[in-house]
Amino acid sequence: MKSAKLALVAAACGLLALPFAVGPLRIARAEAASPAQALPVPRIDVALPAAGKLETAVLSGGCFWGVQGVFEHVKGVKKVLSGYAGGPGAMAQYELVSTGTTGHAESVQIVFDPQQISYGEVLRIFFTVATDPTQLNMQFPDEGTQYRGEIFYADPDQKRVAEAYIRQLNDAHVFKKPIATRVDPLKGFFKAEDYHQDYLTRHPEQPYIATYDLPKVAMLREVFPDRYLAKATTVFPVDPSKTQPTRTARAF
Repeated sequence: MKSAKLALVAAACGLLALPFAVGPLRIARAEAASPAQALPVPRIDVALPAAGKLETAVLSGGCFWGVQGVFEHVKGVKKVLSGYAGGPGAMAQYELVSTGTTGHAESVQIVFDPQQISYGEVLRIFFTVATDPTQLNMQFPDEGTQYRGEIFYADPDQKRVAEAYIRQLNDAHVFKKPIATRVDPLKGFFKAEDYHQDYLTRHPEQPYIATYDLPKVAMLREVFPDRYLAKATTVFPVDPSKTQPTRTARAF
């Protein structure tokens, strides 16, 4: 059972295709801006709520391992869950979502303190570090609608900020292509299986993680040093002896 589960996990984020995916052809398909430069600050943001109130963002930008891993290192983020959004709850299972036929996208739910980091700043980090928003229904070696870029808004304020920021970035031509990330209402977020949680932190030696995701965390540290949190805010306790330092940042 354990070996079968590990095989399924490998397939989740394209690891089985890795020998064919790490060459320059795949990397060259990304059209992101320079990783050495943070994207512009959103001109429109959500108003600051009362102190003590936490907010939630649900984002999809390819394999949830890397997106979760990035935001677990962001100051002001209290919890990040890998999961599924966009489809019905009955279909929110890894084996089904990985077929690309459920309507779900691999997503993360980010619970954050808006007194420390705003919703707009969460989106800024997402577009700068965690995903290439110009890729349609794919993210590097992972292809299919389950790897699409999507912002699931919980209220009109989040919708307004997300749409305004995408317009701002497109108008500024910070990417070589238009942003393909969708903005849709959140109908439900469904937590992924436990073995997906904290995957980057628990398996930094995994070839997929080392190739595609650790550079994102290193990029966060270099581009957003004031936002970077050295110790990951994980869902489950993690043995520090089984983790490794983040790798050098590399261009998408």
